[in-house]
Amino acid sequence: WHWLNAIVITGSLLTVLLNSTLLKGRKNAAFIKDKLHEAGATVTDDQARSVAHELTDKVWALHTYFGYGLATLVLFRLILEFFQAADQKLIRKIKVAYDDYMVTKKNRELARHEFLVKTLYAIFYLFILTMAVTGLCLAFEDDVPALKAIHAIREVHQFTMYLILAFITVHLAGVF
Repeated sequence: WHWLNAIVITGSLLTVLLNSTLLKGRKNAAFIKDKLHEAGATVTDDQARSVAHELTDKVWALHTYFGYGLATLVLFRLILEFFQAADQKLIRKIKVAYDDYMVTKKNRELARHEFLVKTLYAIFYLFILTMAVTGLCLAFEDDVPALKAIHAIREVHQFTMYLILAFITVHLAGVF
């Protein structure tokens, strides 16, 4: 789950990076028009913008597929939580880590670390769940008119991306 999640999130973030840098619509429209003009073709600004828009749409489609993968992994993780042995459930692990740190004061430094790590993972799961739900809402907003009316969905989705990036940074720092 961890490595599939890492691949899906990385792919998703790379599509955002690609569309927000290399595939910027106006810059690419001008580039497309210039290159086709050099090749002897006559292209209007609208035609060039249309081609540039199609390129970004293809990358957003790939982003959507990564999103479906993320939603599937989240669903799998939620289902797994219900069928795991009691001592393997995340909520139980957090409770045990909390008890070790706050109640029994057992090996304080290690207990604090365990409690912090487990709590951060719970927060990360909340971020991933938020990202998956808002992403699915965005993916199906054309099919469900009520979703299109909720303008905050896109902002929550985008803001959550930054929270996930912050978590990834903290996670990698902790690993190193």
